[in-house]
Formats: sequence, C-alpha cells, structure tokens
Amino acid sequence: MEFLATAIAKHGYSIIFTVIFLEAIGSPVPGALALLIAGGAAARGTLAPANCMAFALSAMFLGDTLMYFLGKYTGWWLLGVLCRVSLNPEACILQSADSFYKRGRVLLLVAKFIPGINSMSPPLSGSMGMPPVQFFGLDFIGVTLYISTWFGAGFLFSDFLTAITRGYAAFGEVVQWAVGAGVVLWVGYRIRLWMGSQRLRPVRMIKASELAESAGSVMVLDVRSHGYYEKHTKRIHGSARLEPNAIGEQAAALPKDKEIVLYCTCVREATSSRVARALEDRGLKVSVLEGGFRAWKKAGLPLEAVPEDEVVPLPKFA
Repeated sequence: MEFLATAIAKHGYSIIFTVIFLEAIGSPVPGALALLIAGGAAARGTLAPANCMAFALSAMFLGDTLMYFLGKYTGWWLLGVLCRVSLNPEACILQSADSFYKRGRVLLLVAKFIPGINSMSPPLSGSMGMPPVQFFGLDFIGVTLYISTWFGAGFLFSDFLTAITRGYAAFGEVVQWAVGAGVVLWVGYRIRLWMGSQRLRPVRMIKASELAESAGSVMVLDVRSHGYYEKHTKRIHGSARLEPNAIGEQAAALPKDKEIVLYCTCVREATSSRVARALEDRGLKVSVLEGGFRAWKKAGLPLEAVPEDEVVPLPKFA
C-alpha cells in the first residue's frame, strides 16, 4: 500500500510539472485548470500542498528560463515562431514588442494572467536585452503570484471541485482529458485553416532554378511575415521588400507589364500565396517561389544583405 501511494503521488506531481512546463513554453494546455484541480486535491489531503507548489513553481520557472535564453540567442526568430498562431504574425511581433518595451518590467509581474503575452514575455525579455538578474527576480514574483492565485483558489474552493476531482486518480484523469481537449481544439483549428486554404484558388508556382534563370526579367519580392528585424539579415539577391500586411499603396506602384515572383518562409508558402491572390485581383501577373527562401538558400543561389535602412531595430532595455 505504501509503495502504491508513493507511486501515485509521484505520478501526480509529474502531471503538474509537465502541464505547467508546457504552458510556460507556449503550448496550448490549460495550466490554470491544472492548478485549480491540484489545489482542490491538496485541500482534501490527496496531494501535499508544498509539493504541488514546488513542482509547479519549478516547472514554470524552468520553462521561462529556457524561453528567456532562447529569446536572447535567437532574437526575432523565436518570436516569429510563437506568433505563427496569430492571425497577423507581423502585428503580433511589433505590438508585443512595443507594449513590452513600454511596460515590460511591470508587465512581467502580471504577464502570466494575460493570454498571448504570457508565453511571449520571457523571450521578449531575452531578445530585448533585459538583464538576467532583473528578469529572474521579476519573473519569479510573477510566477509565484500566478501559481499561488490559481492553486489557492482551488484549495479554498475545493468543495466546488469535489464532483470533478474525487481522489487523485480523478485529478490525473481530468487533467489528461483537459489537456487532450485543448490539443484537439488546437489541431482542429489548424485543420480548419488548412481546409480553408485548400478551397482558395491555386497560384502559379516557380522553382528556385527557374527563377535563377529568369533573373533580371522578373521582379522578386520578399513578403516574409517577420520582415527585417535583425542586422545581417539576408534576402534573395536583387529582391525588394513588400510588406504583406499593408499591400494597398505598395501594390499600386508595382509594374503590370512585368512578372512578379514572391517568396516567404511560411509552411506551404501561405503568406506568398495570400499576397499573390491579392495582387492578381489587382491585375498583376504573379508567381510564388516553391519552397520559399529556404529552397533558394538550399540551392546555394546568391543572397544579399538587407540594407540597414530597411531593418526595423529591435528595442533594447540595456
């Protein structure tokens, strides 16, 4: 019996640790719900409150530390990855960065309660040069406040959770179902987006080798969602920037007597295809580079550095 109880306890704390860690690194899992249920289970003596808090705090702080250093050493790349779930990746990055730069130090204290910015704040802190000591101090306070609030609510109102969590076994089962539901909803959302894209009219594709052969006779435009945010950024030689989320005035200046080739770094060239359809609606002849920037680079074809005046500087805390 003692062995069984110990095994169940270890399994329970591992669930808490895993869910909170996944939430910290940006996964679509219900961390707050897990903390509520854990608090209710702890109030009934099924789990030890101190152990629950220790596992939850260490998981979130570890996840935040990982994201901070990834942001510090990858810059805008990680922010772009996190923003892919946004309907407007470019705005996601710029708005998050601007808001965080203005209120970053205070925002860290409550960031975990704000959907969207909760997983963005650690990598933003790293990317924008917040000193480690300052980040870890503020983040630890914010993490403690977040976990204490949800765990404490579950502990204080455990009677309301009795029907949901009858013993530890039910706790683990409920959390697993909740995590599963979250993953299913996220996958369903991605499938819906994919199905929607399949109903759109196809765009003309061109291979990297074909584009290289026609260099000079076509206009090549870079429509990468994440733009130019870091120095030493590269683009296809001879290409120019077209902001994919503000086509309007830019489209009016494009030549209608010359073929335009677009490229990006999205899965299935999503951004390039979207922009291509918009330009075709304006009477322009457009093609999309198959495989995007990666295909061009993989083929060893010529690149060039982005002019400094086109780079959007990343604001820094230090």
